[in-house]
Amino acid sequence: MITLLAVAAEDASGAQLLVPAAPELIWGFVAFALLMLGMMKFVFPKANQVLEERSAAIQGKMEDADAKLVEAEEARRNFDAQIADARGEANAIIEDAKATAESLRRDIVAKAETEAAAIVSRAQADINAERDRALQELRMQVGAISVELASRIVERELDPTTHQSLVDDYIQRLASQN
Repeated sequence: MITLLAVAAEDASGAQLLVPAAPELIWGFVAFALLMLGMMKFVFPKANQVLEERSAAIQGKMEDADAKLVEAEEARRNFDAQIADARGEANAIIEDAKATAESLRRDIVAKAETEAAAIVSRAQADINAERDRALQELRMQVGAISVELASRIVERELDPTTHQSLVDDYIQRLASQN
């Protein structure tokens, strides 16, 4: 066989080797057309169906991803709103605590001022009572001294009612001079 091919190859020109014979071209075209028809009838519809299914699956996954993205965005907005509400509540609680503390401070200061005023008032009352007691004691001493002095001057003892009236007169005169 090799010898036949070698002989045929020697007889054929270079152009005939590159271009096949006409019947071979026709049969090749018919085979290609049949193959193409078979592929168009059976293979391409299945391939298109697989591609459409895959495209639909990808589209579905993209829609799911978009829906999840929208859902995540909504959850983020809700979370941000809750954080803002919590911050607002925290600020309100802080302001309330500050107001309560200020109110307590004012109450404590007012109570301390009231207690200080009461202490001052008691001290003044004690001072007045002590002064009155000292004046009373001084009156008694002045009266006793006056009676004794008058006794010595008159050299006689006065009876208690006269004595008391003399003391009262003397005290009245002393009080009117001051």
